[in-house]
Order: sequence, then C-alpha cells, then structure tokens
Amino acid sequence: MVDANKPLLVVDDLSIRFATRGGDVDVVHNVGFELYAGETLALVGESGSGKSVTALSILQLLNPHQASYPSGSIKFHGEEIIGAPPVVMERIRGDQIGMIFQEPMTSLNPLHTIEKQLNEVLLIHKGLNPSAARERSLELLALVGLDQVAERMGAYPHQLSGGQRQRVMIAMALANDPDILIADEPTTALDVTVQAQILSLLIELQQKLGLAVLLITHDLTVVENVAHRVCVMRDGKILETGETQHVFTQPSHEYTQELLDSEPTGNAPQVDTAIEPILKTEDLKVWFPIKRGIFRRTVGHVKAVDGLSLELRPGETLGVVGESGSGKSTLAQALLRLVPSEGPIWFDGKPIHELDGAALKPLREDMQVVFQDPFGSLSPRMSIADIVLEGLKAHNRLPESDAADAKVVDVLTNVGLDPEFRFRYPHEFSGGQRQRVAIARALILEPRLIMLDEPTSALDRAVQVQLIELLQELQSRLGLAYLFISHDLKVVRAMSSRLIVMKGGKAVESGDVNSVFDNPSHPYTQELIAAAYTTKTVS
Repeated sequence: MVDANKPLLVVDDLSIRFATRGGDVDVVHNVGFELYAGETLALVGESGSGKSVTALSILQLLNPHQASYPSGSIKFHGEEIIGAPPVVMERIRGDQIGMIFQEPMTSLNPLHTIEKQLNEVLLIHKGLNPSAARERSLELLALVGLDQVAERMGAYPHQLSGGQRQRVMIAMALANDPDILIADEPTTALDVTVQAQILSLLIELQQKLGLAVLLITHDLTVVENVAHRVCVMRDGKILETGETQHVFTQPSHEYTQELLDSEPTGNAPQVDTAIEPILKTEDLKVWFPIKRGIFRRTVGHVKAVDGLSLELRPGETLGVVGESGSGKSTLAQALLRLVPSEGPIWFDGKPIHELDGAALKPLREDMQVVFQDPFGSLSPRMSIADIVLEGLKAHNRLPESDAADAKVVDVLTNVGLDPEFRFRYPHEFSGGQRQRVAIARALILEPRLIMLDEPTSALDRAVQVQLIELLQELQSRLGLAYLFISHDLKVVRAMSSRLIVMKGGKAVESGDVNSVFDNPSHPYTQELIAAAYTTKTVS
C-alpha cells in the first residue's frame, strides 16, 4: 500500500557528467525533487537544459561509457537506484516505472510489428498468454486514441505517422499499470485534439490508479493543463520550483518570466496572387495499396492524400495543419517527389511529376526539407559540421576548408546553436538541438523552397520565437517559400499567410489564415482551434 504522505521518488543532489571529445562536460548540477503518488511534476526548460538526462538517469538508461554519476541519490520506494544491480533495475523498468521516450521512431524496433512489441511487455512483466496479451494490447491502443486498432497491430513503426507511433509508446508505458510514468515530451508529435485526449487520459489514470507522472516538456500549455508542481531547469540546474499556478502567476526567476513571455506572435505578409506560383499541384493523390493473402492481392488503398490542390508563391508561407495520420507529411514528400503520386506537380513552372532520379537532382538544392524526426534524419557517424555541409558537397558547392567552416559557424549561430558544437555528433544533443541542426542543414544551401515538417515541435517556446523570427527574416530577404506543416496552431498563425486544414487525406478547409482562425467553417477546424486555445488547469 502506497503511503500518500511519503514520496514515491526522491532525487537528491544529482549531478551527471558526460565524456565528450572536447573533454568532460557537466550536464546536470545538484538537481533535487520529490514525486508523490497521484501527482504530476513537470520539468520544463529549453532543449539541452538536462531534463531528459535527469529522467533517463532514474532508470539508469544513460550510456555508462558516456555518463557518470559523481554524486547524488535517487530513491524509489526508499530503495537506492544509483548503483542498483541489474536484477533490481529489470524489476523496476517497464513494470513499476514506465517511460514514454521522446523519439518513438528510434525507441520502437523497426523489425517487429506493433503487436509483437506491445505483447512482449505484457508477456515478460504480466505473464499473460498470447491470446490475453493480444486482447490487452487492443484495449491499450484504443485507450490512447489509435484508430483502426486491429489493422495497426500488424503494422511496422515506419508505416505509422509520428503521432501514431507516439501513441503506441504511451500504450506500452501504461501496459503494466506502473506506479510512476516518466513522460518525456509525450505530446510533442500529437495534434491539439489528440493532445487533449492524451492529457485527459493521463489525468483519468492518475485519479483511478494513483499514478505519479514525471512530465518532461517544453510546452507550457501542457504544463498548465496537467501539472500540480513544476521545476524550471536551465543549464542543468533547477532555477525555480513550486506549485504550478504560483510559478505561472508569480515567477521569481527572470528565466521563468522569459519562458512565460515567449509566445509566437505576428502575422505573415500577404503575397500578391498575380505572382506565378513556385509550387503548384492539382488533384494530387497518394494511395498506398493494402495487400492481403498468399498472392498479396490488392484489396484496398490507404488514401494518404486524396485529390488535394494547392499553390505556393515566392515569399509566401502556406500552413498545413491536421491530426497525425491526416496526410500532411505524405503531402510534402509527394511534392518533393520522394513518394509515388498521381497528379501534376509544377516547380518553378516545370512539370516535375514527369522527372525522377538524375533529372530531379539539379532541382534538389532549390527544394529542401526539414524532416519531422531529427534523430532519424541525421547520420550518427557524421559530425555536425559534416552534416550541415552535406548538401553543399552533394551539389558540388563545397568551398575551401576555411570558407566552409565559416559557413557552418554562421548558419549554426543563426539557428541558435553554439558554433563549437560543430565538432560533436548527433547523439550528444537533445531532441531540440538536433532539430536545429536539421534546419541549419537545409538553410545553408539557400534554397527557394523549404518543406518544414514540424520544425518547432521539439523546441521550447523561447527558441520557437527565435526560429520563427529567423525564418521570417530569411523569407523577407531571400524570397523563400515555405510549406509549413505543424500541429501547433499558434506557431502556424504567426508564420503563415494561408492555411490548409487536412483530415483523412483531404483538404476540408483552406483560405487566408486569419479568416480560417477567426471564422472556421468546418466542424473539424472548429474542434482544432477550440482545443488549441482552451486551457484546463488541474486542481
């Protein structure tokens, strides 16, 4: 029986050091907090502040060759975790303490179906038979809002959208009814309506099971919705802690005030519709066949994009919003000719739907993309400098060594990264920092069109504002066109002049961004906007 007056988890004076090529770096400094049953404690702060490292240390999931624990204590139910033998940690991990990882694509096994991965958790920790495990897996996937659960069970991670993969991770973390759930950016990849569902689910589970939640996030709206207490972190230190409403209304530290004041604002300039579009498509379709049986006959299609038309002009930002799985990312990939599609596509007046392979390469430097998953799109074997210069090298535009290094320094500075980071590797950075590297790689080519697929989802509000200002400045100076895909409606409104709302592969509403936000005509658009601008604070 859990004593409500005693903390489930006590972290005291925790310090963590990483070994890097440039020497040892202290990433967490004397961090301490307590977590009680039925409570949500949020760790907030900018990317790279030490939030995820602190969370990973609780389950001893840090690389032992990279990280060390010079001092501190982590106690779960009064039992010391630091230095605990493997048999103890095996009992705790996934059973008593569940974890939702920040990047579901790298956390899920690409070779196993969703069913196998979910069942494995239940078979190992609960001892269920395969039939019972399958039934429980179906219940869990339905619980976290995944549609067509029976079909999704047989899917592989790459066949799901980012938001769908995140929901699978949440289901796996909840499978064994843990005492503590560590949620590392659990709603980052989710649209606002599903985000609201997941947050409501977590609150419901807390009330039902007395579940304690350690929430790691940069999204202050999420914190205000669900957290009872909050710790504000920066540079590996806790700067402020207290009851959520007190911290939000009466912040004592200037950095907390800076975070609270950081809100995407402004309106994108309107572009003359007489200007010829740089990108155009009509009745675009991307249908994926569903094959079944021994002979793999096509029995139907997944209509990822179904008859969508759009125009995008130089200097313009076209926002694309919708729930995960609505076809947003597939649309961008089709326009870049990265997936097969039907329907004409014109770039700079040229019919690129007729081109492939070598014929498309000369156009690639003018058409860049920032992918949704920064870890999956960065080579783990390349330094940050090599990654950023990759595009210049591919298009034979790599300058002499000193000039190339100067370009890397300049572009990393522009996206808010320390230029000294160019000598490090992707695994040494937080999710938000990796996303900024991906953006730098796209910007260094000075393209005419950039597909931005959730570019700010892993960034804290302060950095989001900086990045939006950077993208707007580059757009104004260079006449860049952006296709801006996001589930963050506040960011979309600040960035976009026009908006397309997608659901089930179709555009259910489109038009001037302010008109759509102020007078949405479609029920789904109304639902999205209501979810984005409604705050429900926990008691």
